[in-house]
Amino acid sequence: MTKRAATGALVGLALGDALGYPTEFNDVPSILAKTGPWREMRLPRPAIVTDDTQMTLALARGIRTAADRGPVEPQRLTRPVREEFVDWYHSPENNRAPGNTCLQACDLLNDPQRDWRDASRTGSKGCGANMRVAPVGLVPGWTDEERAGAAQLQSALTHGHPTALAASDLTARAVHLLAAGTEVTGLVGRLRSYALENRTRYHERWLGDLWARTASDATPESFIARGWDECLAVLDRLTAALRSPSPETDPCQTTGDGWIAEEALATALQCFLLFPDEPLTALRRAACTRGDSDSLACLAGAFAGAHLGADAWPHDWEGRIEYRDELLAFGALWDA
Repeated sequence: MTKRAATGALVGLALGDALGYPTEFNDVPSILAKTGPWREMRLPRPAIVTDDTQMTLALARGIRTAADRGPVEPQRLTRPVREEFVDWYHSPENNRAPGNTCLQACDLLNDPQRDWRDASRTGSKGCGANMRVAPVGLVPGWTDEERAGAAQLQSALTHGHPTALAASDLTARAVHLLAAGTEVTGLVGRLRSYALENRTRYHERWLGDLWARTASDATPESFIARGWDECLAVLDRLTAALRSPSPETDPCQTTGDGWIAEEALATALQCFLLFPDEPLTALRRAACTRGDSDSLACLAGAFAGAHLGADAWPHDWEGRIEYRDELLAFGALWDA
């Protein structure tokens, strides 16, 4: 019996998204007053998700369209993903407090004559790029270069800041490693090694001259190193937090509130790694935070589901999730 990591990750991210949606923009005392003890938080009825899951599905559809046309490569991937992001932007269901960066960039991407690099918000490292990147870590058969390039490209369509690119790459890497069976005890060390290895690797084949759209960087290498350095710094904070774990304390206090890309990665990882074999507890911890609770729980759910597989989630929770059929269809596609 295979664990069906792709199904587990996609269902997990949607469950986390739905659990964290009602608590976003609230501090912990307000959340506890509303929900009772955090370890007993219940999935809302109906289990409505946010733009996090919507954009994950948009990326998944773009990847599927590109794969139907042949091996993954930059041009073949850019076009359908761009079209899916623009479709999401125009959708009447895009009413779940989406991020400003995604809205601004998609508005510009709407003009088919515009080079996507001119639409990219190179000053934004909001978590909107890595909250949706899990599919890149789940597609079977891609090389490390293809996975890294695709993760950074899908980020750059909206969030062109080097830290958004690096955090998206690292998030997809974490999902991929967990799906492949990496031991959780070694995960942060492997992510740190990956960041160091890639610190000055600019994926020009995927990003073109995106780096030159900023005034502050003299070379593509110095551009991307800025992003990896911020990710390495937050991984150090994560390592320190896990050395003296404090499950009852809001994880945002040590690794950040998660509104920005590198903190969303680190705090979601902290929630998962505090409870690697208790996926619902990990989701609840992420949802009961002062920070970007839907995105934090969304990412924690992707990590937990990739690690434990489809059976991690209770059937009554999975059965209530919005977009369930499409999430399960992509899970089945990539688990096959």
